[in-house]
Amino acid sequence: QVQLVESGGGVVQPGGSLRLSCEASGTIFSINAMNWYRQAPGKEREFVATIGRGGRPNVRDSLVGRFTISRGNAKNAMYLQMNSLQPEDTAVYYCHAEVVINLYGSTWNGWGQGTQVTVSS
Repeated sequence: QVQLVESGGGVVQPGGSLRLSCEASGTIFSINAMNWYRQAPGKEREFVATIGRGGRPNVRDSLVGRFTISRGNAKNAMYLQMNSLQPEDTAVYYCHAEVVINLYGSTWNGWGQGTQVTVSS
C-alpha cells in the first residue's frame, strides 16, 4: 500500500508564493512519475505539472514561469513552488503518483487527499 500526503496549502494574497509538498510512503520500489493536479470549485480537475524518474519536469503551458516542480533528494518527495499567485489559482491541489511496488514491475496509481490553496486579498 502506498500513501501520498500533501502539505503546504493555505491562504495567500495575490502576488504571493506558496510551496506545496507531497511525500510518498509505503511499499515503494521506485516511482515512475509524480504529478500535481488542481480542481477549482465547479470545474474539472486539471493537470498542473509532472516530473519523471529522471527528474525531467513538465509544467502546464499557462503556468510556466510561475510554477516550478521538483523532486526531493530522497526521491519520494515532490514539491510545487508557486509564485505570483492569482485568484484563479485558487483550487484544491492534488498529488498523484505512479509507483512501482515490486521487482516484477507492478504499479500503483493513486492520489493524495489534496491541499487547499486560496488566493485572496
